[in-house]
Amino acid sequence: MPVNSDLTEAQVREFFTTLSNWGKWGPNDQLGALNYITPAKRAQAAALVREGVSVSMSLPLATQPSPDNPTPVTHLMIQTGAPGETEMVPLPYSADYFAISPHGIANTHLDALCHVFNQGKMYNGYSASDVTPLGARNGAIDALKDGIVSRGVLIDVPHLKGREWLEPGEAISPADLEAAEQAGGFRVEEGDVLFVRTGRHALEKAKGPRDSFKEGLAGLGAACLPWLHARKVAALGSDGASDVMPSGYEKILPIHAVTIVAMGIHLLDNCALDALAEACATRSRWTFLLAVAPLVLVRGTASPVNPLAIF
Repeated sequence: MPVNSDLTEAQVREFFTTLSNWGKWGPNDQLGALNYITPAKRAQAAALVREGVSVSMSLPLATQPSPDNPTPVTHLMIQTGAPGETEMVPLPYSADYFAISPHGIANTHLDALCHVFNQGKMYNGYSASDVTPLGARNGAIDALKDGIVSRGVLIDVPHLKGREWLEPGEAISPADLEAAEQAGGFRVEEGDVLFVRTGRHALEKAKGPRDSFKEGLAGLGAACLPWLHARKVAALGSDGASDVMPSGYEKILPIHAVTIVAMGIHLLDNCALDALAEACATRSRWTFLLAVAPLVLVRGTASPVNPLAIF
């Protein structure tokens, strides 16, 4: 399978200019493409709720090491219900502590706009040096403290192709995205949050843990970038890292780099999309109310999240 279009790396790098949203929402903008989500868009999305059924898109926090999880979440118990412990405090209780490195391909997380740089710049022209040992002065995750509420759209590419999963390294094209729209009777619109399923977790369930950096991931090819820009997608999610891996380029992951840096699109990585795909297929309905509430980590570069699809 080809891993991308015939675009050269030079052509992809031109997208940093031709697909740029820098300055579109002012010189001090922190939200990027989330500005496409208007109150009217949220009201439109809320009207999609007919059953009151909620579906999570989050994987369990990955507390065990694996090929895809070299830095597992640390989960420690501070207080338990073991005999002897509860008698030591006036009010018996349990408590724990956890620490997480959210980036990577193990935990469901939302990338902030300060996560990726190009030529020393991040989204909207802010300097990469704005990310200091104390955190990010611009493009940080706490700018999203009011959450993301919009219409969510699922494009399930394996479902479209009559397969359980896409193979590692298999690229998704704009034609695939448009074929899914036609088959599902919907159109990705301005302000939508788009989720693209590759079947990654169905593959892992069938064949066991994998080292995705070595063995590859299915994902969007670079040719999808102008399509995402033209559709004015507000945010982008995937059951992988959105990029096809290997990307076909030595020095760049095109989807991560161009969407975050040039377009200001926040990415939702490692989403659990199998249950959502089943819910959508059962209803023959691929749009839903989406609610995402990142942690308010001041100056943070990402947050673990539990995205919810509500039907």
